[in-house]
Amino acid sequence: MNRRQFLLATAASTLTAALAGPALAGDAPLRIRDLYNKDLSFSPYATAHQDKEVFVRGYMAPPLKAQSKFFVLTSRPMAVCPFCESEADWPDDIIVIYTDEIIDAVAFNVPIEVRGTLELGTYKDEEIGFVSRVRVTSASFERM
Repeated sequence: MNRRQFLLATAASTLTAALAGPALAGDAPLRIRDLYNKDLSFSPYATAHQDKEVFVRGYMAPPLKAQSKFFVLTSRPMAVCPFCESEADWPDDIIVIYTDEIIDAVAFNVPIEVRGTLELGTYKDEEIGFVSRVRVTSASFERM
């Protein structure tokens, strides 16, 4: 199985109960699966929450770089980082999280809750070249 097949299989699998529930911070968690239409375009749900404060639950993938201010939030525990080379390979069950402070990594199998501002659209991190389609910025997180 190649990386793309693995990512597609992962995307098709059932999301964990930790990601269940609709919407905004203070309400219930945003559901990663509700961000995309079947053709991987952004859903009306996603565009309605763009630039708004949200919270989402999931798991921290192993960081790509030490002393980082970002990480990848996955819908289920992943022992390896689901790094993508282009937006064409972007899986629909991860979100890039950008924090204002350098993060302390959390074990890949510990559930966390992230709060921040939802951003949509292709973005390439100039420092390391990471490409994302969905991000939560100015984020904070805590173990659940």
